Amino acid sequence: MLKVLIADDELPIRQLLETNLMLEGYETYTAKNGREALEAIKTVSPDVVLLDVMMPVMDGLEVLQYVAEAGLDVRVILITAKVHDDDRLVGWELGCNEYITKPFDLDELLARVAEVATADTGTAAARRAAALKELSSLGR
Repeated sequence: MLKVLIADDELPIRQLLETNLMLEGYETYTAKNGREALEAIKTVSPDVVLLDVMMPVMDGLEVLQYVAEAGLDVRVILITAKVHDDDRLVGWELGCNEYITKPFDLDELLARVAEVATADTGTAAARRAAALKELSSLGR
């Protein structure tokens, strides 16, 4: 069973995602801030992390940066209300595997979780490279 960590400071979003991911057959864990997310990443070793960017204590980008610097093997989907290209570029540069903006379509998010969870390393790297190329060409 694949493990998904849901890190979001908004309880209704955590509950919505947890319920729907469990119905899809995932083992779920939750965190309400970046510090809890980082601890869960270290102890639970989730296959996928749904990581809100704007959280208290430690934001999602700080968590992602730590994951990258520590060389932790986890796939991360950033979920955020930040839609500016510079924000997206930072997420991709730090190693996220997908970037979803709020409000999100639940079915699309579930499909992206399945895609990210099962993508081979080459596919994930190609997706990240394509996103970086696209965003870089927009003139940062």
